[in-house]
Amino acid sequence: MISRRNIRIKVMQTLYALESVEQPSETPAAGPRRHADPARILQHHLDQTSQLFIYLLYNIAQVALYAETDAQIRSSKHLPSQDDLNVNTKIAGNDYLWQLLSEQGFQHKAEEMHCAQLADKGLIKKLYLQLARSESYKEYTGTLERTPAEEKKIISYLFNELLMKSEAFGQHLEDHFLHWDDDREMMSVLVNNYFHKPRLFNFLQLISAEKLEYARNLLQTVLDKRDYCLSLIRPRLQNWDPERIAAVDMLLMEMGICEFLYFPTIPTKVTINEYIDLAKVYSTPQSGHFVNGILDNILKDPATAQKIRKAERSGK
Repeated sequence: MISRRNIRIKVMQTLYALESVEQPSETPAAGPRRHADPARILQHHLDQTSQLFIYLLYNIAQVALYAETDAQIRSSKHLPSQDDLNVNTKIAGNDYLWQLLSEQGFQHKAEEMHCAQLADKGLIKKLYLQLARSESYKEYTGTLERTPAEEKKIISYLFNELLMKSEAFGQHLEDHFLHWDDDREMMSVLVNNYFHKPRLFNFLQLISAEKLEYARNLLQTVLDKRDYCLSLIRPRLQNWDPERIAAVDMLLMEMGICEFLYFPTIPTKVTINEYIDLAKVYSTPQSGHFVNGILDNILKDPATAQKIRKAERSGK
């Protein structure tokens, strides 16, 4: 399921989108100025996360199922060879694959997204042929035995070594999902987690009610407390060139401060480590060090520290 880290990424993307929205002046032709709806933008980002996850799983299934299509095409040749008549279709019956395809929630979401129309059938064929040439596939099809370990291993190879490393597939995803580059790492974790424990996933509610509430509360808190957060950050920027401070760094620090002060169930150590890591992944090479320094300085300030009330301190 989608984690708090994933939620933080979506809130960060929403805040960045809000800052990037052009706000044209009111004119008689254009009418009154329209203001972006933060909650709606956040929901859109969360929906795209779920859709991207579904679409990745759909493509894994389609590449594996192409073994049956390949067998049918080759056996229908005018003069099929012995190899054409004996194409191994073992992967099309993969246990993990059929567990996925039998999930009604997955079927519903894939149909709702029109995955069949979105998919690149020529690319699916190319990925299957690449899979069929691999040593991992030959090893998998070299035996009739099906063990959970081997069934999972070939699906993992298909996803991690073929789809995730394919430039063509990456471009296909980028063409249809705006944040593919930003979400690549998150999707890798989610898909691998699914095949590790598929029964834990509810395709009709990939984001729990608790996580959704956390996302909305974090977004609104940052928007409401932005001026106060900036009042804590700005005095600590003397040794940094304001022109070189990435916008993402500022957003991550605002989010971190809000978690310090207004989310009592999240330990401060968890918060600071999460935002340092996000800065390293989504901003500049120096951002982790920068965000760490500023947040740590704010956290150690006595005026700020006395305002932090964490659940673990409730007994003190």
